[in-house]
Amino acid sequence: MKVKHADKQSNADADEVRRQADEARYRTLFEHAPVGILISDAQSYCLDANASICRMLGYTRAELIGLHASDILVPTEIQHIAPALNEIKTRFDHHREWQFRRKDGSAFSADVSVTIMPDGNLLGMVSDITERKQAEQSLQTSEREQRQLSQLLEIERFRLVTAQRVAKIGSWETDIATMAAIWSEETYRIHETDPVSFHPTHQGFLELVHPEDRAAVDEAFRQSLTQRAACVIDHRLLMPGGRIKFVEERWQMFFDEGGQPTRAIGTCQDITARKETEARIAYLVHVYAMLSGINALIVRVHDRDELFREACRIAVEDGGFRMAMLCMVDQNTKKIVPVATAGKDEELLASITERLSSSKDASNTMVALAIREKQAVVSNDSVNDPRVLFGKKYAESGVRSLAILPLIISGEAVGTLALYSSEVEFFHEEELKLLTELASDIAFAVDHIEKQERLNYLAYYDVLTGLANRNLFLERVAQYMRSAVSGGHKLALGLIDLERFKNFNDTLGRPTGDALLKQVAEWLTHKMGDINLLARVDADHFAIVLPEVKSDGNLARLVENLLAAFLGHTFRLNDAVLRIGVKAGIALFPDDGADADTLFKNAEAALKKAKSGGDRYLFYTQKMTEAVAAKLTLENQLREALDNEEFILHYQPKVNLVSGKVTGAEALIRWNDPRSGLVSPGQFIPILEETGLIYEVGRWALRKAIEDYLRWRSAGMPALRIAVNVSLLQLRNPGFVAEIERKIGIDPHAAEGLELEITESMIMEDIKHNIASLQAIRAMGITIAIDDFGTGFSSLGYLSKLPVDTLKVDRSFVIGMAEGSEGLALVSTIISLAHALKLKVVAEGVETEEQSRLLRVLSCDEMQGFLFSKPVPAEIFETQFLARQ
Repeated sequence: MKVKHADKQSNADADEVRRQADEARYRTLFEHAPVGILISDAQSYCLDANASICRMLGYTRAELIGLHASDILVPTEIQHIAPALNEIKTRFDHHREWQFRRKDGSAFSADVSVTIMPDGNLLGMVSDITERKQAEQSLQTSEREQRQLSQLLEIERFRLVTAQRVAKIGSWETDIATMAAIWSEETYRIHETDPVSFHPTHQGFLELVHPEDRAAVDEAFRQSLTQRAACVIDHRLLMPGGRIKFVEERWQMFFDEGGQPTRAIGTCQDITARKETEARIAYLVHVYAMLSGINALIVRVHDRDELFREACRIAVEDGGFRMAMLCMVDQNTKKIVPVATAGKDEELLASITERLSSSKDASNTMVALAIREKQAVVSNDSVNDPRVLFGKKYAESGVRSLAILPLIISGEAVGTLALYSSEVEFFHEEELKLLTELASDIAFAVDHIEKQERLNYLAYYDVLTGLANRNLFLERVAQYMRSAVSGGHKLALGLIDLERFKNFNDTLGRPTGDALLKQVAEWLTHKMGDINLLARVDADHFAIVLPEVKSDGNLARLVENLLAAFLGHTFRLNDAVLRIGVKAGIALFPDDGADADTLFKNAEAALKKAKSGGDRYLFYTQKMTEAVAAKLTLENQLREALDNEEFILHYQPKVNLVSGKVTGAEALIRWNDPRSGLVSPGQFIPILEETGLIYEVGRWALRKAIEDYLRWRSAGMPALRIAVNVSLLQLRNPGFVAEIERKIGIDPHAAEGLELEITESMIMEDIKHNIASLQAIRAMGITIAIDDFGTGFSSLGYLSKLPVDTLKVDRSFVIGMAEGSEGLALVSTIISLAHALKLKVVAEGVETEEQSRLLRVLSCDEMQGFLFSKPVPAEIFETQFLARQ
């Protein structure tokens, strides 16, 4: 038993000796490591340090132990200590470049890798990357020391393997004579090779390097064969399946006494994560630069085409994208149209445009999908993605990933922003969030520009015809005036009025009227040859400017030719073919006005004079302007008269030529102006007709006449029919028949006392429509009279079909009876014709006994005129002509 106990003690002593030997060897390895090593507790207080770090910092080990990390870092780095400790706690390692402060106060940069050891303490590996003097000195020691270090490394391999694995740093040694290499386990792991089957050599290592980096790595190694300085190079490894891994190589070349290289000892570190982080940061920097550039563009640019063009340029130049494209949806055709690109060649753009314009293929594109789904569509491998219809062509152009971002305005996708990258797996969540915000900003800018363009368009253009409105036209005229002054020539401004346009609008409807205006605008644009010379300045008024009128030029002939060409042109509306007459007023600069507003007003005055006088066109004169001004004043007074009930009815009796008895009366409108008394009808009736006020005044006259008739009937007076004149506006109104029915609906006897007088020319304007209207009115018990018969151009064929009861012979024919046999024969013919058609005949304007006698001889039925009585107020008519019977 004692022997056994002695053996056990002997074994324990041997283990202790070996343990102490191992620790000594580990300590030797620790001390002679080519990198600085610091061991600290979890609060970053130094527990141990090797010689390398002591040399770097200028401290002894004793001085370093107990120091805090903040004591050996430059002041600006202290703020990063706490975040680094947090990172180590969560990720179990940390890699970063730090700025250290030596004992003497000088600073240097170092690459630091920190890991957590099993006991919870921190292992820090520090490499001086400023001068690497300590590393060079340790690598330039004797071969004996290196062999000893190798033996120690082998003895403590499990510790180094653990340390390398934690730090993700492998080690290697290459024999220069044979180029055979020895790799650590971590080196095999980094290169993803099998230690059993792969026998490392320098050439074998190069075959693992990415083909694009292989020559540079080999050249760097061969150059180091003559250098005693440490070497560093970053390169890529080409992994199975095409994966890429980034590796940092550090090595030192050793030489024999003759100066020949014998071996290279180095380390390798997987820096893929760091490179990816750097790449993502660099990419995000590009994205932010692009965002900044485009947002600055949005603030600065107010033109849509410039916005699109510059946004694509910034995406390529500042954002680093291979290509960029903006597409918009055409609101009329609903097709997707590329509006701006950058980086794309013409052939590729033509192919894309053709596909998008195809009604068959457009819906299959990723652009159409993004618009349809209203969300981003991403392909991070465009070469192999079947959704990418141009994957092959994109690949030829260097595109590997793409993102299509919809431009959303008011919930609708109006277009897309397409960005193309030369890298696979380029678009990620963080970047897409930023790019989606960018697309939203561009959409906002497009919406803002469109609204501003719309406001600008409405401010300066006529929406219906696309011509300039009055404001823009006057601005252009002012510009032309300045040119006329500098050129020493005159300028003409003309206003054109479409005759009977209101009739087209009322009869055919507003849409047809609008279509006519568009055709007129197109014809004028074609005739003038320049749309900038035209404007639509009112409902049926167009304006023309002739920027240069020579003193010897026949301006009147130019105007005549234009108006004649317009009258000769046929306009097609639905199935109808129309010819339209026009009136024009012209003013000259500088003769008729020194500024655009004055010139326009004077051309307007000339137009009104032409319309009232029956001329096709007139040039402006001062006298004409004064007359128009007076007419405008009268127009305003008449509007007030209607509001203030200043109109009254006078009645002129109709007398039977045989019995001499009063058989009826014509109601005539009079204006009792409080400023001047009764105004002659010739002064205000034409203004009422020109302004359209005759419609309202005519309705009032109809109502008033019915009221007077019913009042006389209720008073027991003779029931004489009252003739009321109907205006053209009333007859055109689609609701005229219904209005008459409502008027007489107030009393069962109202229709018996009413006769409507309508001029011959009014009936002939729309003969079929008017015949139907008059038949409906006559069926109510109301009689119809044709006023001023013989002054129009009615067909005898139509006359026989007209639902009328009375013909009124115009005053001009009555006067002509006494002037010759032709006048007498004409009146005789009218009376005979009327009697043949079983119509009553009333002669107007009878002023002499001779006229009365001749009418009796010709068997005229009735007359009215000053010979018997002028028109008188209702009260006088009652006492003089109704109370007596």
